[in-house]
Parts: sequence; structure tokens; C-alpha cells
Amino acid sequence: MSLTAEKTAEIIKTHQITKNDTGSSGVQIALLTARIVYLTEHLKANGHDVHTRYGLTNLVSQRRRLMNYLKRTAPVRYQALVKKLDIRG
Repeated sequence: MSLTAEKTAEIIKTHQITKNDTGSSGVQIALLTARIVYLTEHLKANGHDVHTRYGLTNLVSQRRRLMNYLKRTAPVRYQALVKKLDIRG
């Protein structure tokens, strides 16, 4: 079980720009980061789960592309998000 609806709503609420913002790049990066953290913990316990490892690399690549876009278009928001989520930028 990846993310519950409550956890997703909480992440969206903390990272949204406007009231109805659910799809901005900052929100998407935050949601992907939560999934990446969850899958990383899963792989620590289940090291031979190759399918999950494949999915994790896809999520990391997708997050990297979104982060490159945000860095290019809004560098100030990018820096704030990197600090807030504690990820390498």
C-alpha cells in the first residue's frame, strides 16, 4: 500500500501554490518523493524485488525531469522545494 488518500491530501495541502492546485510541478515532486521513500524502505526489507526496483528507477527519473523543469522555470521555488523535501538538487 503506497499512499493513503489522507496522506496524499496532506502532501498536496502543504505544497500547493493556490487553493485548488493539485498538479503543479512542486506538488507532483512532493508526491513522487513520498512514493520513492516508501519504495526505498520496501526494497531495504525485500532486496530481490526486481519489479519494484524497476518502478523505483522510473519514479526517480520522472522526479528528476520535473525538478529540471522547475529549476529552469522557477529557480526560487526549486531551491525552496529541495530544502523542504531534503533531496539533492
